[in-house]
Amino acid sequence: MGMRGGAHPTDSPRPPASSASVPTQLLCLEVAHPRPVSLLKAVLLGVGDGLPVQPRGPPGRAGRRGLGTSRGCVWEAAVMSAPEPGGGGLWPRCAQSKRGRGAARLPVVPPRPAPDPAPLPAGRGRRAQPQWAPPAGSEPCQLRLYNSLTRSKVSRARGGRGGSWESGASSQHRWYPSARPGALRSRPATLPLPATDIPHVAGAASGPCPGSVPAAELGGRRPAPPPPVTLFGDTRQSSLNPYDPLVAGGGGPGSDPHAFFPTKDVFVPQDGKRVTWYCCGPTVYDASHMGHARSYVSFDILRRVLRDYFKFDVFYCMNITDVDDKIIRRARQNYLFERYREKQPSAAQLLEDVHAALQPFAAKLKETTDPDKKQMLERLERAVTRAAEPLEEAVRASLAGEELDGRVQVLLAEAKDLLSDWLDSTHGSEVTDNSIFSQLPKFWEAEFHKDMEALNVLPPDVLTRVSEYVPEIVDFVQKIMDNGYGYASNGSVYFDTVKFANSEGHCYGKLVPEAVGDQRALQEGEGDLSISAERLSEKRSPNDFALWKASKPGEPSWPCPWGRGRPGWHIECSAMAGTLLGASMDIHGGGFDLRFPHHDNELAQSEAYFENDCWVRYFLHTGHLTIAGCKMSKSLKNFITIKDALKKHSARQLRLAFLMHAWKDTLDYSSNTMESALQYERFLNEFFLNVKDLLRAPGDVTGQFEKWEREETELNKCFYDKKAAVHEALCDNVDTRTALEEMRALVSQCNLYTAARKAARRRPNRALLASVANYLTHMLKIFGAIEEESPLGFPVGAPGTSLSLESTVMPYLQVLSEFREGVRSIAREHRVPEVLQLSDALRDDILPELGVRLEDHEGLPTVVKLVDRDTLLREREEKKRVSQPEGTWPGVC
Repeated sequence: MGMRGGAHPTDSPRPPASSASVPTQLLCLEVAHPRPVSLLKAVLLGVGDGLPVQPRGPPGRAGRRGLGTSRGCVWEAAVMSAPEPGGGGLWPRCAQSKRGRGAARLPVVPPRPAPDPAPLPAGRGRRAQPQWAPPAGSEPCQLRLYNSLTRSKVSRARGGRGGSWESGASSQHRWYPSARPGALRSRPATLPLPATDIPHVAGAASGPCPGSVPAAELGGRRPAPPPPVTLFGDTRQSSLNPYDPLVAGGGGPGSDPHAFFPTKDVFVPQDGKRVTWYCCGPTVYDASHMGHARSYVSFDILRRVLRDYFKFDVFYCMNITDVDDKIIRRARQNYLFERYREKQPSAAQLLEDVHAALQPFAAKLKETTDPDKKQMLERLERAVTRAAEPLEEAVRASLAGEELDGRVQVLLAEAKDLLSDWLDSTHGSEVTDNSIFSQLPKFWEAEFHKDMEALNVLPPDVLTRVSEYVPEIVDFVQKIMDNGYGYASNGSVYFDTVKFANSEGHCYGKLVPEAVGDQRALQEGEGDLSISAERLSEKRSPNDFALWKASKPGEPSWPCPWGRGRPGWHIECSAMAGTLLGASMDIHGGGFDLRFPHHDNELAQSEAYFENDCWVRYFLHTGHLTIAGCKMSKSLKNFITIKDALKKHSARQLRLAFLMHAWKDTLDYSSNTMESALQYERFLNEFFLNVKDLLRAPGDVTGQFEKWEREETELNKCFYDKKAAVHEALCDNVDTRTALEEMRALVSQCNLYTAARKAARRRPNRALLASVANYLTHMLKIFGAIEEESPLGFPVGAPGTSLSLESTVMPYLQVLSEFREGVRSIAREHRVPEVLQLSDALRDDILPELGVRLEDHEGLPTVVKLVDRDTLLREREEKKRVSQPEGTWPGVC
């Protein structure tokens, strides 16, 4: 089959190899026709919408005009590492060229770094190849994540090595070791540090980490200089320059050669599309609260976006801390108090014990300096005193029977915390059964999983428990000691922070260097049971932390080479993550408050074990959660449990509230925050209901495809513009807040279009609105705000029931609506107001109780919507309240 119009597949120019900015995967299609534009589009729709393709003629005669049918043409579609929701590339939709009928000139991504075939000699049926360049603004976006572990300095003098970044015109940035510590190669002083100049991309002084990707392989494009960054603990803005003497080790706040600063990094996994991710799980000794929801819902959103939108193969591991000082103390206290209650102490004995417990409590109250905690302890003291007074009167009056027992139970309830702490201090060492310490975390772990399921948080691929990994932890500690970074002392093992920090190729305190030496934070990380004067004296340096703790009486213990003991807090995560993910992982996640000492200590001991400097490539920390502007803390008793929150708002509403805030920033859980989420949900839901009603309108198959006028063309352009804006927002640190705003703007345009069409008594284009609704549904599914089985829009009823409910009930409701419309028409014609009142009562009173909303529009068919019953009832009560005359009460004339 010959060519028409003088076009040939090889006439489409190819870009230079340097224009590729991300690793590319290829989909190759071999077709017999050299111009398979429509066929190619149909095939690629199954892979991804708008895939960039590259026609490549076969060798030999394939490069000439008059290609026969025996020779095929290979079309290559480049699947980018940051695809659109459908999974395809990021280039604009291809358009046919005007050069010849059906001939295609398609923008491309270079399929492979191999050079182009040599051009044919002049006069042999082929013209000179013009240089290809992508359209302005069409460069593919790359996913950038806010990484807490970005190296922004260039010298490693303190670690015994110096070096500099090579940032020449070729943009192939590399780290060059120097001959002497702290020395810098001579470079111009005007080049800012590029965003890709980071060890996990270009390699560090000790050589590239396993699986690291040179910056040149990221496309060769010189990125824009990074924006100014705010240093933690410092209000100054600092634009980092690798040749600035402060950065190079000349002193001052920017002189630390080992400093790491959080910034947005291009996300490049170590192994293609596979992502290894470890997340710090909860310490299970109490009910999960909204602080837990903030972290785990936010990480669930990030995980879903990476997996379902960017198409990464995410391996997600999370731990459960079931061995910890808090768990040990709480388990002992619960056990001792229940044993005390079972003994049924007499009223006189109970009063005596309460007074004995108040004495150390008063001393503790006097020593407390934190005003909030002091206020909480004072409230407890007043509550116990108030409960004790009636019992003391009953004892003096020699009361007996139920009245006395009732007052005893009241005092036991009010003094539970007081008595538990006192019993633990006097009898805690008598608790020796390890099973007592496992019952408490098992119960609260089960409750945690129930809460996560209620929040629609995906379960991890692997769940690790500390109690199940004790042998691996012991081996991990031993290896650290063998490498020279740990030492045994009085049955415990400590990490030698001084030796680690002074060793070649290592540094301590990468995440929060200014917190190194903060003894209050370090002691909090060690735990209340591990900060006695005896324990502190076992350390060589106050900054050293426990890898393994010798167990005291009343603590769980396991055998090890150093005597019976239990793991330290920080080593637990390192050993479990290292066992499953190896010497280097892509992502490590946790709450913002875990940065120091927990995550800094994790980094130190893991890099000491593996003897590397790249255990974690991207450290992601979710922001704090406050309650109405105040800090939330278990010790202050002002936290809201997840179960309490779900009694007031649905899991979708809570997730929307989180989506409307950046995952790394502080989120204020308040009535205003939740009202914004509720309004957004109602706004989208009304759009989905209107589209569903439009799609249910009768019509034949051909009626689904109506002629597009100017309005449809403009709305479709807005649709694609908003999709591009959503994609750009998600590439920018998974900015769901901006993405939701763009989706809101898209719905607003659809609503304006629909209203204008109805005002003109013309039916809106169903196919176009269905495409928008399906896209929004798809994005909300990716965000976890819609269950997977929902076909379009928010589901109705309980999860898993909406599909069968709507498909079963809606036909009957449609018949009922049509019957009611006919009855109303007859009643108007014959002026029968009683029938109209019954019809209104059916709409306003009866059907809302069943979760059905009827909307009457003059001159248009009645709209039937299946809505959540509670939502309709709240709307009905709100309408009654608004319509009630001011200054009157319902039912009062």
